[in-house]
Amino acid sequence: MIWPLDPLQTLLERIYGVSSELRVDDFLISDPCSVRQLHRGGRESREKLLISETGDELDVALFVHQKILNTLAADDPVERLHDGNLDAFWIALEGVSHFLYLVCNACAGRSVRLLEIELQAEVDKFVATLFLLRRQAVTGSHRRLHHFLFERIEFDTGLSPEDLARYRDANRYAGKYCLGLSRSYLSRRRRVGLVEELRRFYRMPQSAKLRYIDHGTGR
Repeated sequence: MIWPLDPLQTLLERIYGVSSELRVDDFLISDPCSVRQLHRGGRESREKLLISETGDELDVALFVHQKILNTLAADDPVERLHDGNLDAFWIALEGVSHFLYLVCNACAGRSVRLLEIELQAEVDKFVATLFLLRRQAVTGSHRRLHHFLFERIEFDTGLSPEDLARYRDANRYAGKYCLGLSRSYLSRRRRVGLVEELRRFYRMPQSAKLRYIDHGTGR
């Protein structure tokens, strides 16, 4: 069964005020054998954005392992997000985040870097989870969520040194940014301005994002 990822794309689009005619489900691959053929020698992963650029043309496919989609089909996180489906939700959401951020920037004629994509995906997992829990009338969870996403993190031991450094940087910067959101908006229950802050950050290029985080957020 293919669990549709479009609700996750729509969730992110509503949060950030963006939209794309390209829908993630049209680019979805769930068979790991197909991914091995498309990306020979690549690291095994439960989620992977495949990109091929030829001149001005950009070919994209998103792989999310069938087991992840099966988990979400049997226990829909949009209806009820909990510890049992949270990991699968984050894996799928990360892929959707990568896809949406890439296509939105590509359609606007802007190039993006790998660190930028990973950083935004880490922020998206924090933000989208909170928005979804709020929709489901679950409150007071942002501290626990920050702990699980940014303090208890473990990295794949099969990562190359370059990839490991990038993932660590993305997690560190995203953790600092989301901590700023927690202090400035969530802890104070000051919702006014939160969406505007998120949309402004989403549209920043990588260099501006990193400077913004280094100099403190939520001021």
